Amino acid sequence: MAEIVLPELAEGINQAMVSFWHRRVGDNVKEGEDLVELATDKATFNLPSPSTGKLKEIRFKEGESVKVGEVLAIIE
Repeated sequence: MAEIVLPELAEGINQAMVSFWHRRVGDNVKEGEDLVELATDKATFNLPSPSTGKLKEIRFKEGESVKVGEVLAIIE
């Protein structure tokens, strides 16, 4: 099982908003594949999947803010 955690983005940026999930719960994902699009006041970026597996849980919906270090989703 792998937890997808919001990494430190840049100095002084401690949160991002979930813009778009590229996959849904139950979908298979591959390592390196774009999983979620995140936005800050300075940039928009895609966070890739850290592992191959099935997307088991999404903890933040599109439009919600997530802080650095929080778990966005779980892959099993």
